[in-house]
Amino acid sequence: MTTDPTTGSASCAAAQSGPAAPGAAADRLWLDARRLLTAAPASPQRNEFLAHLEAFPDAMWRHGPPDHFTASAVVFDASRTQVLLVLHKKARLWLQPGGHFEDGDGSVEAAALREASEESGINGLSVIPGALFLHHHPLTAAFGRCRSHLDLRLAATAPADAPIAVSDESDDVRWWPVEHLPSDTDPELGDCIATLARA
Repeated sequence: MTTDPTTGSASCAAAQSGPAAPGAAADRLWLDARRLLTAAPASPQRNEFLAHLEAFPDAMWRHGPPDHFTASAVVFDASRTQVLLVLHKKARLWLQPGGHFEDGDGSVEAAALREASEESGINGLSVIPGALFLHHHPLTAAFGRCRSHLDLRLAATAPADAPIAVSDESDDVRWWPVEHLPSDTDPELGDCIATLARA
């Protein structure tokens, strides 16, 4: 599930719930998010993300605070000159794959790769170490009680010639040149792609 504020693919209120209470899985994801953020370069946004994480033990889950974390992956080819985007059905925008954390996710990386595989059909994705982009975006009323997503965006590479497939959440999935994104791309995604391509 993509994490753009305009997608509305499923309202947070209607989406499948995470664990009923913080437990081992919740603690593991919370600690992993804190590890990623602590290792990231200092910035006002990193401080904002860390402060929110410290304030809410259940910040990793869609049933937690109205402002909660999500994970996504910006998928590149091996040369990092092509990026894989999905055309979301409701948003009608080309976006990176991503979404909410689920019970079986052992880490932020695992969640981001799971979402990317589900939405692109690509198996064998590899995370680019140290590549992290933070994006906090408000949500529309379609998301019910949820006000915003604090998105942890990782970068990944796909195996050469990996076949792609369109998921139920998208109308299309396609490779695009990093320097020539489609006009109907999320306006704020270009900076993210450029930053992660250089990481």
